[in-house]
Amino acid sequence: MRCLPLLFALIFAVPVAADDGDFVLAKREGHQWFRGNMHTHSLWSDGDDYPEMIARWYRDRGYQFLVFTDHNVLHTGERWIDVNRNRAGQPALDKLRAAFGDWTQTREVDGRQEVRLKTFDEVFERLATPGEFLLIQGEEITDRFKNAPIHLCATNLSELLPPMHGESVQDVMQQNINAAVARRERTGQKTLVHLNHPNFGWAVTAEQLMHVVGENFFEVYNGHPSVRNLGDATHASTERMWDIINTWRLAKLDLPFLYGLATDDGHNYHRQQSGKGSQPGRGWVVVLAEKLDPDSLVDALEAGHFYSSSGVELQSVRFESGRLSVMVKPAEGVDYTIQFIGTKKDFDDTTTPASDDEAKATGLTRVYSQQVGQILSEVKGTSASYQVTKDDLYVRAVVTSSRPHPNPAEAGEWERAWIQPVRLAR
Repeated sequence: MRCLPLLFALIFAVPVAADDGDFVLAKREGHQWFRGNMHTHSLWSDGDDYPEMIARWYRDRGYQFLVFTDHNVLHTGERWIDVNRNRAGQPALDKLRAAFGDWTQTREVDGRQEVRLKTFDEVFERLATPGEFLLIQGEEITDRFKNAPIHLCATNLSELLPPMHGESVQDVMQQNINAAVARRERTGQKTLVHLNHPNFGWAVTAEQLMHVVGENFFEVYNGHPSVRNLGDATHASTERMWDIINTWRLAKLDLPFLYGLATDDGHNYHRQQSGKGSQPGRGWVVVLAEKLDPDSLVDALEAGHFYSSSGVELQSVRFESGRLSVMVKPAEGVDYTIQFIGTKKDFDDTTTPASDDEAKATGLTRVYSQQVGQILSEVKGTSASYQVTKDDLYVRAVVTSSRPHPNPAEAGEWERAWIQPVRLAR
């Protein structure tokens, strides 16, 4: 009962994702595509590089925004670290000095060399460029229930959001969402919170996540090799969870869409190697917004005006008069398959446990009918459309290229793009 007052604030006072109505996502007058990563770690927590080096990496590779999300910490205050007792070591400091020269501050304490970590404001002033490259302060709210790691990223913060804990996996998520909503209401700062990597530690099931009020975003793709996006024989993949959750939220729970983000979850910046380490450049979002500032980006994300990608670039996404249309920006020599995926309103809603072991089954997403998240249409080519009907509960799209991911988190990944779900206006 302790979360009830905040739930009323959550439902009635905070903007939630717009989940119906026509829209056109294409670069046009007054709107631009902005590519960004919303899950990033540095030496402020468990990353292995300095924030200014990480910001420069993304800036130099054509990203327009980057969110720093270190574990339960903001990049504020004075902090010195021992050069040889951190994840980076002397080689990283050598690279930092080569890139930034005298801007790097070091000192000797008891015979050991220390380096000062730059604050968010310092890195922003040095590397952000208005209208071209934006840095956003965020946090990975790092919580757990018993042995289940429950992490949520908060984008656009000026105050730390400490983990709130809870009495179950679902309650931990809900209490952290409630706290973020209360902070947003108090400060007026547009903070977006999303659930990270639900299959990390097999922590979160579709059933637990579908009931969380105010959690409208999760990572359908995370570039860390340990987060198990693809699931396994008894655990649902994140993409399967996405369809289960949206089906139940729309058909039975009267909750809005859950949108799917792609992120790096970057920790390791010094070596590029497939399936090794959590390296940058594996997954990102592309947001259509009026301008490059945190509020505009959050507004666009909450409206569903973005797509997620691990390599496929889109020219446009349109939802007009009930028709969802996707146009790919093709790469030379690459083929594309566009699938429209959704659930019909008269779907078979029977479910069965994912294990005969009753105790084990409680921690597993249940097995759902193949009518939940079925392929409604498939087209080979660079453009396709699907007419959403009154019988469709929702429809989303995914584009898969014939080009393997150049640095995959898991073996067998192809470059893809995930288009957010739509439905007919009610």
